[in-house]
Amino acid sequence: MLSSQLVVLRVVPASQSELTQILGPEGVPEQGFPRRARLVKTDEFSSVFNFRKRISGQHLVAYYKPNPQPKARLGLIVGKKVATAAVDRNYMRRVLRELFRVQKSGLAGLDIVIRVQHRFARKDYLMIKQEFLGLADKLARTRARLPLNG
Repeated sequence: MLSSQLVVLRVVPASQSELTQILGPEGVPEQGFPRRARLVKTDEFSSVFNFRKRISGQHLVAYYKPNPQPKARLGLIVGKKVATAAVDRNYMRRVLRELFRVQKSGLAGLDIVIRVQHRFARKDYLMIKQEFLGLADKLARTRARLPLNG
């Protein structure tokens, strides 16, 4: 008769700050869109626009600039001319934030502002996802050629 033994391995980080970096401040893996991953201030948006680099798609335009941080930051612009109803603008922001969250490891070291040029709805999700993934791929390839302090 075989006896089964349960072996539990524990990985202990060197410090509390290392644990916070791995899990996030609440102790769970970070999957949200924390403030440090956002472009919030007008100056942050302006510095990206002043760098004058952009990649366009059919519905989205991505402006970008290198940053010295190891993580990517995102700013979103969805104007009232694109979608007059707030519920539509909020849906577009939610979709773009989620797509960014999934791709942010490949975009490390960039400040990105995404501007929506044309309205999209739930039925267009797959098309927007493909367009965003294409823009993210171009940004990742372009990142290697950019100077760090632009």
